[in-house]
Amino acid sequence: MDRRSLSSDHITRAYIDSLLVEVRHLDAVLPDTTLNLYGKTFSTPVMTAALSHMANTYPDGMKEMALGAKMADAVCFSGMGPNDEFRRMVDTGADVIKIIKPYADRDSVHEKIRLAEELGCLAVGIDIDHAFSRKGYDEIEGMEMRPVTTRELAELVKMTKLPFVIKGVLSRQDARKCLDAGVQGMVVSHHNGRIDCAVPPLMILPEILQETEGKVPLFVDCSMQSGLDAFKALALGATGVCVGRPLMPRLKEKGAEGVREVIEEITKELRYTMTQTATPDLDHFDPTVVRNSIHHW
Repeated sequence: MDRRSLSSDHITRAYIDSLLVEVRHLDAVLPDTTLNLYGKTFSTPVMTAALSHMANTYPDGMKEMALGAKMADAVCFSGMGPNDEFRRMVDTGADVIKIIKPYADRDSVHEKIRLAEELGCLAVGIDIDHAFSRKGYDEIEGMEMRPVTTRELAELVKMTKLPFVIKGVLSRQDARKCLDAGVQGMVVSHHNGRIDCAVPPLMILPEILQETEGKVPLFVDCSMQSGLDAFKALALGATGVCVGRPLMPRLKEKGAEGVREVIEEITKELRYTMTQTATPDLDHFDPTVVRNSIHHW
């Protein structure tokens, strides 16, 4: 068997492309893409993914990514990185959601939660899908990881006044545990293929929405590349759409200005797709506008 056919990224991309959009013209209007999230208002539901190590792409690349999101009036997710880099991101004025790795040294997790609160981040959270590697516990930059228990998650949520977001939810079971622990947001993601044959986020998203009953924002990660992709995710229940790889070439070329351009271009295509489906705003997506053609493969 072709190994690529087992790749979660390949499967996810194929699934997104299998989703067809019903066209609706009567009563259509120029749509509003305004997003209200955690007490703030943004021009778009398109967000940066929780990237890391962007200094390899552009000088002080994480700060530039945050600045680009600020310029586009969009939310900026942030992955791992040193505290001084994190401070520079927030100093741009961007609204940052800080996602922390599940370090075995839980004091490091607690420290980063306190820093996010001190800096006035939009939200903070933890990545639950990066605890293991094929050799055992994962290790990143010399720091070991450990899995998070539901009880521990509830304690982390209580540590901060900030909304707490979990990255790596890909099942109803985890969604229910997160909700019971008091989590206030979930990123539906397989971390770009931590395991082969992972369920595509958009396939499981409607079930997670049903399980959480719309009580918390749901963000979608993995293979989101265009405004059409964003439309499909939003129609199926996402609150926001995290974009990663499409940002990188433009970030490398233009820094913050490139990030702004990509977010605005994807938002423009999202807005156009909304005009073609009589979707007036983010609160009035009809999931029946998306049809699954997977049985025709």
